[in-house]
Amino acid sequence: MRGVIVGIDVGGTKALGLLVDPDDGRIVARTKKSSHGSGDELVARLTEVVADLSERSPEPLRRVGLGIAGLAARTGVVRYSPNLPNLVEFPVGQLLAETTRTDVITINDATAGTWAEAKLGAGRGTDDFAYVALGSGIGTGFVAGGHLLLGANGFAGESGHMTVDASGPAHITGEPGPWEYFASGNGLGRLGREAATAGDFPAVVALVSDINEIRSEHVIVALNQGDPTAAEIFDGFCREAARGIANLILILDSSRVVIGGGLAEVGEPLRAGIDDWLQRLLLGSEHRPRVEVVLATFGSESGALGAALVAADPLGL
Repeated sequence: MRGVIVGIDVGGTKALGLLVDPDDGRIVARTKKSSHGSGDELVARLTEVVADLSERSPEPLRRVGLGIAGLAARTGVVRYSPNLPNLVEFPVGQLLAETTRTDVITINDATAGTWAEAKLGAGRGTDDFAYVALGSGIGTGFVAGGHLLLGANGFAGESGHMTVDASGPAHITGEPGPWEYFASGNGLGRLGREAATAGDFPAVVALVSDINEIRSEHVIVALNQGDPTAAEIFDGFCREAARGIANLILILDSSRVVIGGGLAEVGEPLRAGIDDWLQRLLLGSEHRPRVEVVLATFGSESGALGAALVAADPLGL
């Protein structure tokens, strides 16, 4: 081990840190912090993540990889992040480098997750795949012709904000009917609250003290208990996830879809539900090779692991 790497994935609700051996991608240790608060508060928490993992390291820290939701520039500046509204033109990577006295490489979190799955996980064996991270929002990344797609500014993959229903309600950014309004963890929680408010979801109401506390994880608990309302809600959720994925495939002609993010922990019910709807919704599905739908090898840890791999070899992208 030639010095360890810390990889951090900062999403809309939490920051996951991994201590990684750069030689083989082995995860040595983990830690997690909230990502809520101001930019300065976030930097303080990320500094704690690095310090905690460094203390558990058998070797000195070599570099930090920071994967963060939104328009994250390689310079360490987050230009804009709808899911982290306090980070606008905020130099989070630069500030973290100062507080940790370590080089910090910044990249979009879903792009980082794509890289982890391409190098070590479910993206191996194909030159063309789409990575879809279903978390509090939706992030995506793409490998086409064996190359990771970064875009002109490194901002490629903000597919969660593409409009799928122009008559739909406005989202946090103000645009109508974006994909992540319907098919993210926040979207699944909203569906649960709506059903509970209508009096149609007693199984999930029993899990909380206030209907407004219902989140995606409560819907999943009810689903695992065999509740029919949860099953209906989840099927509709999988349909909307597949609708956006079908759009991506029409553009990129990906042969495989890798499902990651926090919701990937649901496992086979999520994979099978999306797969079933994708085959029904994808234009010409009966006339093209079947698109594989698989779960990410590293689940909700793909982003942090990918950030570490990028930090280990910044020129390898």
